[in-house]
Amino acid sequence: MEPAVKGTLNILEVCSSMKVQKVVVVSSTSAVHFNPNWPQGKPKDESCWSDKKVCMENELWYCVAKTVAEETALEYAEKNGLNVVTVCPCIVFGPQLQPVVNTSSELLVYVIKGGPNAMNDRLWHIVDVRDVADALLLVYEKPESSGRYISALNYINTKAILELLKKTYPNYNYVKCKDNADQNSPITPISSEKLKNQGWKPRALEETLLDSVEYYRKTGILQDVEGEGQACRLPDLFQFFHAAEE
Repeated sequence: MEPAVKGTLNILEVCSSMKVQKVVVVSSTSAVHFNPNWPQGKPKDESCWSDKKVCMENELWYCVAKTVAEETALEYAEKNGLNVVTVCPCIVFGPQLQPVVNTSSELLVYVIKGGPNAMNDRLWHIVDVRDVADALLLVYEKPESSGRYISALNYINTKAILELLKKTYPNYNYVKCKDNADQNSPITPISSEKLKNQGWKPRALEETLLDSVEYYRKTGILQDVEGEGQACRLPDLFQFFHAAEE
């Protein structure tokens, strides 16, 4: 947690000393989702913050770090007169610039390769990396932008993702999915209305997923998984997607 918080503060202090006019901090919906006191049935918005105690009790250290770092950034902005805006993307898919698979993409690769553990039929909030880039530029350039912005328009459950992918790419192994929907998931609908009201226009979910798979295919990430492929490991960040052993 210290690198996330101290690193953010170091950058903000430099921005203050250099008289930077606006700073956009990339946070995460991990700083939004984990709030058991949020009214049931109400989509979470920018006023919803993850409960740090709940995250620590469940050893969700990434969520703790993201929550504390974002809170620290906004507190620093208020105390020091720095114009800070935060953007909270959800699970980010889409074509990558770098050759190494990032953590979010590892989740989708796990689904396609058919990792060893079944997954819960949980809600996924997905955003395209190209749309995140658009969101960052948008809030930077808009003089009236302020506070937090959730970047998470599309959502889909695990079974629906599998159905969509299998329809276009039937020859992969694919992970097994538990039949019953996970009623206890902390991941519930969230709203990006504030960002949409600034003019954000993200692409359709299917385009994001299929463009992601095409990128994996062209770069050889999936070349060993047709037919008898090799299983892979679900990143620690997404361990809550694992279905309980029966």
